[in-house]
Amino acid sequence: MRLEKLDHLNGSLSAPYFGRIDFEEQFPNIESLQNIYIGKFGIEDIDSREIIVVDWRSPIASLFYSFNGGEEPVSYESPDGFVEGNIHLKRNIVIRNQTLDRVVDSYVRGQEHFEGVSDEFLIYRLQENKDDKLKDIVSTIQEEQDKIIRSPKNMALIIQGVAGSGKTTVALHRLAYLLYHYRDQIKAENLIIFAPNKMFLDYISNVLPELGIGRVQQYTFYEWALEIIDFPSKIKVHSIQGQYEKWFKIGDDQLAITDVSTERYKGSLQFQQIILQCLSTYEEHCIPDMDLELWEGKILSRETIHKWFYEEYQIFPLMIRRDHVTKRITRFKNSELKYIDKGIQKKLKSQANKVIRSYFKKWTAFTAVDFYSEIFSKPSSVLSNITLLIPEIIKQETKKSLKNKELHFEDLAALLYIHNYLYGIKSDFKYDHIVIDEAQDYSPFQVIVLKEHVRNHSFSILGDLAQGIHSYHGINDWKEIRQLFSEEETSYFQLQVSYRSTAEIIQFSNKIISFSEQSLLLATPVVRSGQEVSINHTPKEKLPNKIKNIVEKEKNVHSIAIVGRTDEECTKLHRLLSEEGLQCHLITSNLENYDGGISIVPAFLAKGLEFDVVIIVDVDEEHYPKNELNIKLLYVACTRALHKLYLLYSNNPSPLIS
Repeated sequence: MRLEKLDHLNGSLSAPYFGRIDFEEQFPNIESLQNIYIGKFGIEDIDSREIIVVDWRSPIASLFYSFNGGEEPVSYESPDGFVEGNIHLKRNIVIRNQTLDRVVDSYVRGQEHFEGVSDEFLIYRLQENKDDKLKDIVSTIQEEQDKIIRSPKNMALIIQGVAGSGKTTVALHRLAYLLYHYRDQIKAENLIIFAPNKMFLDYISNVLPELGIGRVQQYTFYEWALEIIDFPSKIKVHSIQGQYEKWFKIGDDQLAITDVSTERYKGSLQFQQIILQCLSTYEEHCIPDMDLELWEGKILSRETIHKWFYEEYQIFPLMIRRDHVTKRITRFKNSELKYIDKGIQKKLKSQANKVIRSYFKKWTAFTAVDFYSEIFSKPSSVLSNITLLIPEIIKQETKKSLKNKELHFEDLAALLYIHNYLYGIKSDFKYDHIVIDEAQDYSPFQVIVLKEHVRNHSFSILGDLAQGIHSYHGINDWKEIRQLFSEEETSYFQLQVSYRSTAEIIQFSNKIISFSEQSLLLATPVVRSGQEVSINHTPKEKLPNKIKNIVEKEKNVHSIAIVGRTDEECTKLHRLLSEEGLQCHLITSNLENYDGGISIVPAFLAKGLEFDVVIIVDVDEEHYPKNELNIKLLYVACTRALHKLYLLYSNNPSPLIS
């Protein structure tokens, strides 16, 4: 604890606070005015123990985020109940390296309140250039974001946020708040974040340490599943990366994907119910329907074994119960042998062991993969009627994969569900809170599995349906996730204001996403103007030189993204630009680290990232025809830009921009 406090104090040296409120607390017959400084960490005087700076997560600090002016009394909820009073001053402060850079009074009681002062300070912070990592936003948390951050722990929060609304950052700050507010109930190592890929985990890796939080687990769903399920070495498990090649090839039309496609079906509630029915039916019939005659005259009845399995050991998972019954039968055998004449004891023991082995051959010890194979490849008579409910095309595809010793990303939810049913969940995989980022790309079945791993349905589930470029295995409506929780277990939030891009970029991106057949939430920009979006016709042979000229023109920014359509095209472009002498990083599906600077990235991997300048290439009718996949893909690419956006096309422009 001392080392942790020392880290916090060292972190506070360069910028001890970012805000101040003057609060007049009203007690009966008592009036007091407090000058409250708010920082990333609480600081107290070493001698007097007086609090000099309050932690941003403290109850009283909530006034700094929720107060937007006016002379009406305000209140906050303290451990002792609601405290009421008046705000006399709200001040935003920027301190860098112990130097006071900026002071903005957004409210002074008794003086005329100037509209837009708070926005002016926010815009000042937003105009700062990005580096290679996501940063905390404690000094600029907005009221609607603060409500999410300070929501109760035992709730499943579902957050629909437009591109640039700060969804990810809010979820990370929520973790910091939960650890502060519920410090006696949860631990950092029992929190887990699920992100779309390892590069994105690297991109957000600085936020929690900046907030003084360490040891939070961070995974992709694929890697996490492989940690839990014991896959045979002969089985090859394909990650979601393989789907990219399938669905992002030029000309693929996502509208052709139906609800009976393998990916969508295996993530559905319907499939989960079939798997559950198979498991429960197996549980009812798994014990061989026979007495166990160890030797002549010594019978262990079917009823006794059933009582052990279905009553005495019913609190244990299926295969653990089987192990307990195995040991119980062995103990029964050994106890009965004590009363047998030693002359024939050895013979009867050998005979009993043979009987027991034969008995348990009829009672299979399944692994998750074995049971999954049982469903698709060789269903037993008790399961065959249930498996008839699975569409034939799904059965044939899965049977073929299993025959080739292959499993795919869409199989993982079912395999995890089966594993948990058969073997239970180890304490290491039980969490106090789960964050699911880019949750629109998760299937309902995946969320059902994660529900089994979290205590008190404590979730932060965040995403943007407008960026649902993986809807072949994700969702098209938040109702698909909300229906998995009771009404009292959930809260639904919409974040509509985008803080990332200029108004010009957001308005341009809104026009693109408006082509979608879905009813999607459009972004509202913060009043921050910049240059108009630049659309340029550039012949193929001149593309590398055009990109180089733009990069040289924008050389004073920290991060530039050159966005292509596919992995293959980005690799080719990287080679051409390298020949032009332009040093840039190629971001691929398997990349684990994001280094900033100049990056070449396929549009589908750019989700969650942001750059000062974005250059999108090949925005023509061949690469971006008018269909759902390409509408969302181009929208994702455009909304990565903070300050400037360039679109380059050869031949005819895409109908989405023409």
